[in-house]
Amino acid sequence: MRPVLNLIDPGTTEPPVHKLHLAGPSAVPIDGPTVPATGLSGLDFDLPAWLEATEPPEARGLRRDQVRLMVSHYRDDRVQHASFRDLPRFLEAGDALVINTSGTLNAALSARRNDGTALELHLSTQLPAGLWVVELRRPEPETGSSRPMYDGVAGETLTLPGGGQAILHVPYHAGAMVAHRPPRLWVSTLRLPCPVQEYLNAHGFPIRYGYVRQSWPSSYYQTVYATEMGSAEMPSAGRAFTPELLTQLVAGGVLVVPLVLHTGVSSLEDHEPPYEEYYRVPSSTARAVNAVRASGGRVLAVGTTVVRALETVADERGTVHPGEGWTDLVISPQRGLRAVDGLLTGLHEPRSSHLAMLQALAGREHLEKTYAAALHEGYLWHEFGDLHLILP
Repeated sequence: MRPVLNLIDPGTTEPPVHKLHLAGPSAVPIDGPTVPATGLSGLDFDLPAWLEATEPPEARGLRRDQVRLMVSHYRDDRVQHASFRDLPRFLEAGDALVINTSGTLNAALSARRNDGTALELHLSTQLPAGLWVVELRRPEPETGSSRPMYDGVAGETLTLPGGGQAILHVPYHAGAMVAHRPPRLWVSTLRLPCPVQEYLNAHGFPIRYGYVRQSWPSSYYQTVYATEMGSAEMPSAGRAFTPELLTQLVAGGVLVVPLVLHTGVSSLEDHEPPYEEYYRVPSSTARAVNAVRASGGRVLAVGTTVVRALETVADERGTVHPGEGWTDLVISPQRGLRAVDGLLTGLHEPRSSHLAMLQALAGREHLEKTYAAALHEGYLWHEFGDLHLILP
């Protein structure tokens, strides 16, 4: 039997003796220990550092599909706790599981300024005309991670490994960014000695943030069904799938259909809304999703990237159309969802824009209850952490 986790001290297995109370008008008491200074008010809560997944599950002696799975039903607020291997139990014949087949680039590069200052350049989004949105980062050797830099200069040329260069043109401003903040993202041109993918394979490395304490090979940042490289960061909701589990789902009558959305940098430090990202929804996927909806099945998105792509091409009636381009759609509770009935996703940081998307699907009260349960049960956050399946 798994020991009860005490959220005050992760090293103890003493049974909980307090209750977790959520702040706000829809507060719900949950049996369990007290999380220090907690509360989920306005989709804001404290995430204890020890609940951040610092390494892949494989490094913890687990298979990909042995991460934990919280299953919640937003129509009646039921919450169940399982292993990701149990996923077929919760899906039904006739459901459509929509996956993002974008692969993860080695999108981080060492770089130098003209004065010799070392920095880290993160490639985020490839734009038309050969341009890129890039992020400037200051390396932190003591942690092996980096933090944003805000002192880029228009016209500046950065030196990259192997004879490459990045030329900064103008700041890139997403519409919802705070106007008075210095720019962190830049529109740039890359001058490379070979094609981008070949260059990144030779000189790049996966983007990682401070909670991941050591570097991991790029294979740890790929889903098993990736077919087209292009994401700056892993579409991580699909990481736990294995070929065996996908086969089991298909054999059980679940339809698995693909689309592509190349994810940019997640901007964890700033909690910024999403900005333009390239997507492609094939006509075959649009037809399959519409057929499932017409027959009464459920359309279940694997990751917020899939939701964003489907909702970009869905009309007001929820009919999905094929499409390709760059989307800057921000999904909020006010906008709502049209084409998606459920979502498989990771656990998201406090105040992140993804929580607004989850609230649009499931409602604030349900989200508060499930995140309280995740904190109480000791689920792990971030790309190497546990998963949450939200169903009607």
